[in-house]
Amino acid sequence: MTVRPRHRPLGASVAGSRRRTGREPRGGDAPGTGRGRAASSVAARWHDRRVHRWSDLADVPADFGPTVVTLGNFDGVHRGHASVLRRMAADARAQGWSAVAVTFTPHPLQVHRPDDAPPLLTGDEDRLDLLEATGLDAVLLLPYSLEFARQSPEEFVRAYLVEGLRARTVVVGRDVRFGWQNSGDLSTMVALGERYGFAVEVIDDITPDEVESAAPGAPARRWSSTWVREALAAGDVEQAARVLGRPHRLRGVVVHGDARGRELGFPTANLAQDAVGMVPADGVYAGWLRRTRRADGTRVDEPRLPAAVSIGTNPTFDGEQRRVEAYVLDRTDLDLYDDEVVLDLVAHLRPTLRFSSVEELLVRMHEDVARVREVLAASE
Repeated sequence: MTVRPRHRPLGASVAGSRRRTGREPRGGDAPGTGRGRAASSVAARWHDRRVHRWSDLADVPADFGPTVVTLGNFDGVHRGHASVLRRMAADARAQGWSAVAVTFTPHPLQVHRPDDAPPLLTGDEDRLDLLEATGLDAVLLLPYSLEFARQSPEEFVRAYLVEGLRARTVVVGRDVRFGWQNSGDLSTMVALGERYGFAVEVIDDITPDEVESAAPGAPARRWSSTWVREALAAGDVEQAARVLGRPHRLRGVVVHGDARGRELGFPTANLAQDAVGMVPADGVYAGWLRRTRRADGTRVDEPRLPAAVSIGTNPTFDGEQRRVEAYVLDRTDLDLYDDEVVLDLVAHLRPTLRFSSVEELLVRMHEDVARVREVLAASE
């Protein structure tokens, strides 16, 4: 499809060559109240000094805007996402407007085709933090349901983008789909922009060559969440970090395990099975552990601690359940039970192995710890 000149690739100034057709959104419009504006099932509403975090159009101030808006799942908020969002925020600021990302929870595929839904790279908390770090002015995290999905493309655009956020520019990829049964596409958005008075900015794929090389000698490929998942499935957390722009993170509550590590002199923090963040391939990893929330819900800001992380079923002991366990180097005094921690995975050291004896296992565990020290010291 040929994109009209006024719908140029992102990065050209928003203030520059845009021609406007159709009706302008009224400056004083209140948030939409139509069918697309279902009551939120997300109880929490977030606010801080740097960015507005909303979970319903009712949270959006009536005088907020005008805005530049983009929409997507932003799973992982990888370097392609971050590059586009930073440029969008800068363009909006130059025009005196606000930059807003609209995203969804849960992932739409988890609602429509749960058996085909990909493992999520980030949970909502980390996704919001990462989106905030790109310089956005606001994030609208909408609860996604079958009822929400029944909106037509026009109903969604009118209620959320036009009336709710007072969008002057909408930033989308060429493969954008929205509305009932994904019936809206780029041409639909362009037509709705003509009707409701907003411009459409088209994002072309961002590749490593446009930011920096993903890996020496790596073939050209666009930044994507799929690329990160492929790397994690292979245990290649280093490659995942190159695409993400940071180490891959797991977040979860520490639960009781078999206490076998403590008996061996390597007490481990076991993450609950509902921990968020895609769990990479089985193996031993070097990483950092940090406690983020105590059992009573109190947030804490504690230093990160070096850790040897084991992912797998403990085949030496005929384990069956796949687990994520972290041994904090040189610490046998930590009480992390029922606290929330994050694990940032820096490097894959070796695959999971079955040892013929506990003694053989202990020798290898000491070697693993020594290797973790080396890797983490080099990464600082």
